[in-house]
This record gives sequence, structure tokens and C-alpha cells, in this order.
Amino acid sequence: MSEMTTHGPTLITEGEWAGWSSWTHDAFETRAGPFYMREIDGERVSAFRAGPEHMNGAGSMHGGCMMTFADFALFTIAQEELGENFGVTINLSGDFLGGISVGQMVEARGEVTRGGGKTIFVRGLVTGDGTPALSFTGIIRKITRTSV
Repeated sequence: MSEMTTHGPTLITEGEWAGWSSWTHDAFETRAGPFYMREIDGERVSAFRAGPEHMNGAGSMHGGCMMTFADFALFTIAQEELGENFGVTINLSGDFLGGISVGQMVEARGEVTRGGGKTIFVRGLVTGDGTPALSFTGIIRKITRTSV
């Protein structure tokens, strides 16, 4: 399961990602990405630049990297619905649609398809330079701090 705490995202102030934010308290996602998020025209967007460290032996982005990024994107997309709550991923499914190469801008966008209670349903799409690479759905369960 993936976890998100109530620690707010950290604003990036320099470099390519200036103006974006990241959840720097998640050591795994920071090491796997790092991944970034921001709101663009009212839509929550996650992104990162594909590097050699994200590739598989065939030279295309590793599926595990795409799924890790999709998990990050779940929480970005559901951020408003989560509010100050913790959350854990209880389901994440994906369909691989195409490859992503070194240097491409990787983005994820999506929507909350159902929320309002303790369970949040999300669907989204990961792209590499705008070309679909992974469609995903996920379910987040809101939890309290004491139940982590």
C-alpha cells in the first residue's frame, strides 16, 4: 500500500521544476522520480522528466516506474477530496498503451470518479510527450493518523 500523510507538498523554487511542488517526505517516490505536481488551468497535473534510471533493459520506461508514478498521481488528482486526511492506495490497476523514452516529459492527468466518503475512486492517463503510455484506475482509502 502507498501512504500519503498530511505533510503538505514542498514548493520547488529553482530549476526546471520551479513553481511545481513535490511530496518530499516520501523517500521511495523521491528516489523513484522525483515526481512533481501543480495545478494547470484548474486541473491537477503530475509530471517528471524520464531519465536513464527510469528505463528497463530494452531502453523503454520500466512498467514499475510508470505504476509508481501513477500511484503518486492518484494522490495528486485526489488531493482536494483527501483534504487533510491520510490515505492509502487499496487498488491500482493499469493498462500499458505505449513506451516512454529518455528525455520525454511524463505527465499524468485524471479525475475523481467518486468521492465524498472514506473511499475515493480515481482514473487517469500517463503520457510521454503527450502520447498515451498508461491508463490507470485506483482506489484510495481515507484513514486517520492513529490507524497508520
